[in-house]
Amino acid sequence: MSDLDQLTQSLARNLKRWRGERGFTLDTLAARAGVSRGMIIQIEQARTNPSVGITVKLADALGVSITTLLDYEQGSHVRLVPPEQAVRMWSTDAGSSTTLLVGTDARGPFELWSWRLMPGEGTDSDAHPPGTVELLHVSAGELTLLVDGAEHQVPAGSAATFEADVPHGYHNKGAEPVTMTMSVSVPPAHAASY
Repeated sequence: MSDLDQLTQSLARNLKRWRGERGFTLDTLAARAGVSRGMIIQIEQARTNPSVGITVKLADALGVSITTLLDYEQGSHVRLVPPEQAVRMWSTDAGSSTTLLVGTDARGPFELWSWRLMPGEGTDSDAHPPGTVELLHVSAGELTLLVDGAEHQVPAGSAATFEADVPHGYHNKGAEPVTMTMSVSVPPAHAASY
């Protein structure tokens, strides 16, 4: 089984499991995530590989980390994640990429990411659930952080934090690659509160 097949199967299994644990119908999850019912059915039947954006929306709607939706080995109190098991979420031909290094669902999803943005590249994100916080540290280059329409320059060696319940984005407007580490904390979701 290829890595992509394993990822597709894990996502199908974990999405069904978490939707059941939350007590969400297909229609409830579709409405919460802003993803069509048909797409959710295709994902749960392992017939499609959704985009990163759709995967993030589903994880946010379920109140779990992306790691939880994609992971196929969970259970131990200590979980070591070797480099070959980190999940490359997206990449470009120019060399930009994001990699989900590790995540947990203790007291709500909490994720650690490694980012590389090549000059002239970037990505934007929809608002996450209220209470979501992101922290980042730029180790090389200068990041242009967009939060709710405002630009913030984050040079190498600097860190930033913000509430990610508004549209936001990460861009490299400089001449050298940007590398950064980012963590995301999402509050847990409960079916009864919706």
